[in-house]
Amino acid sequence: MILVLMGVSGSGKSTIGRMLAERTGWVFADADDYHTAAYKQKMASGHPLTDEDRAPWLTALNRLLVDWQSHGTNAILACSALKESYRAILTSGLPDDAIRFILLHGPRQLIAERLRARHHEFMNPALLDSQFATLELPPGALRISIDQSEEAIVNNILAHLS
Repeated sequence: MILVLMGVSGSGKSTIGRMLAERTGWVFADADDYHTAAYKQKMASGHPLTDEDRAPWLTALNRLLVDWQSHGTNAILACSALKESYRAILTSGLPDDAIRFILLHGPRQLIAERLRARHHEFMNPALLDSQFATLELPPGALRISIDQSEEAIVNNILAHLS
């Protein structure tokens, strides 16, 4: 099984992904680690990436997912996956049931508070509005509210998967 924890920046994808990986023993990867230095700098300066900017990043992530699936690896990817077109690239060449998307969602104010309270290598809090504007709600994804403890979020996800 491969899970993609998705949502806007500050929704807890990386934190929840690491916690899930610890609880399950599954492989974890953070999509942020696959951005180029140039695109990290672009975002750090407050400029959102374009779809053209994202294409090679999404293709690299697709290769990772295909590799996991071909080796039967249970894994978790933390990735914004905000648009349906991005999710289509991520899942290209994979069986329909290979990936389970989990949308971590919450009120803009809560997420903005989280972004202000953390230090992130490149995610400029000024980009939050562009993230919400880009988000296309995924049909069929498990939707988990982030207005609860991290432990409760993990428990909720695991309960839905069993």
